[in-house]
Amino acid sequence: MINKKIMVIGPKNCGKTTLVNALHGYDGPLRKTQDVIYGKYAIDVPATFVESPWMHKHLITISQQASHLLILVDQSRCINVYPPNFAKVFRCPVIGTISKADLNPENEERCIRQLKDTGINKPYYKISIPTGIGIKDLKKYLLPYLK
Repeated sequence: MINKKIMVIGPKNCGKTTLVNALHGYDGPLRKTQDVIYGKYAIDVPATFVESPWMHKHLITISQQASHLLILVDQSRCINVYPPNFAKVFRCPVIGTISKADLNPENEERCIRQLKDTGINKPYYKISIPTGIGIKDLKKYLLPYLK
């Protein structure tokens, strides 16, 4: 059996790499790149794969190596980059994640609507790496898959 990883996707600057580093227990400087990064537990996918519709076929292919997919929306700047029902094309479970949940709380309902429109069912995880909001709950849910 292939050791599957958690795949993390989202728009530019939504906190993907920061979240992946938290899942790996890495607290050093960010290592941003335009490449797909396969870590021990997670796959960090650059924003261009989500923001460019012609790259979506590559997301679907990469997801074949994932046990779960985390789709991030950024509460600090609630832009929608996902087409309607986008989550339905993936074979693995898709988890809706609202990043930067400590910022712009007035955008929370808009982010939840985006996740619903993307085809993701509840529960949604609201996280903030700097404040620690929701990270323990997300890790607890993902723990069986982070081995």
